Amino acid sequence: MFDTVLVANRGEIAVRVIDTLRKLGIRSVAVYSDPDAGARHVTRADVAVRIGPAKALESYLSIERIVDAARQTGAQAIHPGYGFLSENAAFAHACADAGLVFIGPPAAAIEAMGDKIRAKLAVEAAGVPVVPGRTEPGMSDAALTAAAIEIGFPVLLKPSAGGGGKGMRLVTAEADLADAIASARREASASFGDDTLLVERFVTSPRHIEIQILADSHGTVLHLGERECSLQRRHQKIVEEAPSPILDEATRGRMGQAAVDAAKVVGYTGAGTVEFILSADVPGEFYFMEMNTRLQVEHPVTEEVTGIDLVEQQIRVAAGERLTIRPRPPHGHAIEVRLYAEDPARGFLPTGGRVLSLHEPTDRLRVDSALFDGMTVSSDYDPMLAKYIAHGPTRADALRMLRAGLADTRVLGVTTNLAFLLRLLDHPDVVAGHLDTGLVERALDTLIDDDVPHDVFVAAALAHTLALEPSGPADPWDIPGNWRIGEPAWTTWSLGRPAKAERASSTLSGHDPVEIRVRGRAHNAQVAVGAADPVAASAYWSDDELVVTQGNTIRRYAHARAGAVLWLGIDGRTWALTEIERLGGTGADATAAAGGPLTSPMPGTVLAVRVTPGQHVTAGTPLLVVEAMKMEHTITAQVDGVVTELFVHAGQQVALDERLAVVTPENPEEAQ
Repeated sequence: MFDTVLVANRGEIAVRVIDTLRKLGIRSVAVYSDPDAGARHVTRADVAVRIGPAKALESYLSIERIVDAARQTGAQAIHPGYGFLSENAAFAHACADAGLVFIGPPAAAIEAMGDKIRAKLAVEAAGVPVVPGRTEPGMSDAALTAAAIEIGFPVLLKPSAGGGGKGMRLVTAEADLADAIASARREASASFGDDTLLVERFVTSPRHIEIQILADSHGTVLHLGERECSLQRRHQKIVEEAPSPILDEATRGRMGQAAVDAAKVVGYTGAGTVEFILSADVPGEFYFMEMNTRLQVEHPVTEEVTGIDLVEQQIRVAAGERLTIRPRPPHGHAIEVRLYAEDPARGFLPTGGRVLSLHEPTDRLRVDSALFDGMTVSSDYDPMLAKYIAHGPTRADALRMLRAGLADTRVLGVTTNLAFLLRLLDHPDVVAGHLDTGLVERALDTLIDDDVPHDVFVAAALAHTLALEPSGPADPWDIPGNWRIGEPAWTTWSLGRPAKAERASSTLSGHDPVEIRVRGRAHNAQVAVGAADPVAASAYWSDDELVVTQGNTIRRYAHARAGAVLWLGIDGRTWALTEIERLGGTGADATAAAGGPLTSPMPGTVLAVRVTPGQHVTAGTPLLVVEAMKMEHTITAQVDGVVTELFVHAGQQVALDERLAVVTPENPEEAQ
């Protein structure tokens, strides 16, 4: 067994691996980039080594620096986690050349399965069913187009390299092919350094089922059952569970054997996942999609239902030990959700900020997390922050436990998808187990709620009042509220959200300010929200909570402040509100529609600038492309007009809501 292992990753997976190393009595080495100097995985490891600046290519993707860190610290092996270099054959070769053990499969297996084209050909030869399509290496745009037309729409364009859904494009009509191919190639090149594409038939109403396999170097290959990963958005998994609610024992057995055959054909060792697509209309029909030659993000659900620590098994296999575990029927049911730093109301664009207040449900759920109070979430890396996993006797039990745990979770200071996850888990089809990969997109309008409830505005108003009030008895002249002889007068201000492009505004939501009126002190006040009648309410601080009584209801809000912004949270939902001076219009949307500045919808990098100052454009014309965490967002003109100002250039880093360009309408009166 190893004495020292370096973990070549960051975030929650690095923490997860370090915890198992500690359990096994193995010294752990963390690596970190400059923004991660105070990260949780750094403080949890026995030793930590700086490997470079924020840019992944100069830190977490630098083979040379990671290998040097292993040498410096006396590590005998490297665990790559997932993402970054975990499926990089060159990294596996470099470890071997340096006398280090790569805790993963042989480089040859990574090469065979990392290229989707080679993988499909290999498993097809082993008798594993594959999705109909064209998988020829080096297909040109013209060849891809011809193949798509031959297969028939809809088709799925997929990068040959990489995984995680990056670069995948669903194309439903020939007219959309050219743009989809160009976009898929660009994202594949940026994500994996390889823009090779393949094209497959798109299976309607597909379910995504994957099989966990383990193999040692002594000839044993076994599978540990399946995971259902059908709840996805843009081919990115959101919720995973084990076992699948749709598989019968016969199908489970056939899929498990197909996964074992796929692993054997490439001489696989270690932990891996064979992914299949299964038709929801014909449950017994399944096809091989790809093999992930690494640990999966969703591995905890398999661990929960089998009682097997997969990271421990990876380490033991890499150390040359024989597998002593054996497949076993799943015990109960486990469900996992992924917490992301993203804003569902803004098209799931990445967010950032500083964690001002944090509570994770460690007493209710298994929590795999990189979060801690005070940490800064940037756009330098993948937006996943944590995973929350529930395990219960039945699927219904696990769902109930997970919903309760998420409702008890608090992350203030960074916008996340937490409320979206709660709504998704409560969707009737999810509760019933009627899943497919298109469910989230179909139900999206019902899963996103950007409204600020009336009671939250009342709580924010009272928190604002409490902040202005002196503690204890005070002279009436020191009490805010326009005091006068006879009775207190109303204090009026506007509360809302900072202006954000791309967010629709309504009467009590988005960034449109709402007039709030308060009369009296916070312990005995009247509050009027917008045009609604005043209500009696009171509030006081209790430790880290704002306790608000309105009518017969008492609510306890988590709260935090960042400058002028007040964050409130309750039952898994959070809101950031601030006092806003209303100058007319309806915020950034109205400004852009009238020809004002266009702002960045997320912190990131300007990938492309497609216009020049003085250029005439029409509404909908692409102006710039902003990229963050491998996600592209195109900024378009809101009106017909002229590009009068351009504030950025390609390659420039931009902040959330930073000004990018100004389009002046050709007919200002008409635009107004």
